[in-house]
Amino acid sequence: QVQLVESGGGSVQAGGSLRLSCAASGYTYSPYCMAWFRQAPGKEREGVATINRYHNTVYADSVEGRFTISIDNADNTLYLQMNSLKPEDTAMYYCVASRIRGGTCSPQSVRSSSKYWGQGTQVTVSS
Repeated sequence: QVQLVESGGGSVQAGGSLRLSCAASGYTYSPYCMAWFRQAPGKEREGVATINRYHNTVYADSVEGRFTISIDNADNTLYLQMNSLKPEDTAMYYCVASRIRGGTCSPQSVRSSSKYWGQGTQVTVSS
């Protein structure tokens, strides 16, 4: 049974930084495609960034240049480094492990795939 446990959320002022972590367990192989999604109050869940086993990344336009997704394949730990945070980044952030085994790994492909979710970690950015 795959389990995803996020950590690292919190409150920060605009312009600050946070680093989220996600420990993935229960795998007998390295997951091919993992992602960070977020959901703000009253809004739909949004794909923020994806990374595949070969460290190819895709970012949402809203975070491009500010956020960096990375993964440690040795222990299947996923990270999201968030810099220059804005109040509009305030949301619950979720670690996602897609069940995609190959091909495109993007927020769009993860959204439409079968996947596992973490419980989420709250990020609050004040102005």
